[in-house]
Amino acid sequence: MLSLAIMISLALIISFLMASITLLVSEKSAKEREKMTPFECGFTPMKKSRTPFSLRFFMITLIFLIFDMEVSLALPMGLLMETTSITSWGSTVVIVIAILSGGLFHEWKNGALTWI
Repeated sequence: MLSLAIMISLALIISFLMASITLLVSEKSAKEREKMTPFECGFTPMKKSRTPFSLRFFMITLIFLIFDMEVSLALPMGLLMETTSITSWGSTVVIVIAILSGGLFHEWKNGALTWI
């Protein structure tokens, strides 16, 4: 256990040192800002290079990630069935489905699932 703690702390120290050295050595200059501007054959740009996107797409992405994580946590339930009793397995399944349904109902009620 002690060797694991030493290895984790050593990895954290090394990564912190590498990130700190990189920040100290790098230089920000006006040339960096010039590189970040769009280039259109020497002319000023006609429109912004970054166009805004709908916040609904972002919300759908977040909902997908949350439900994807919940499903990946629910997948090992089949293995639980072999090691536990049917009542405890059934109650666990009911709780997970209730949490998923509650989250879906909450998002539906707040209007995050409407596209119009």
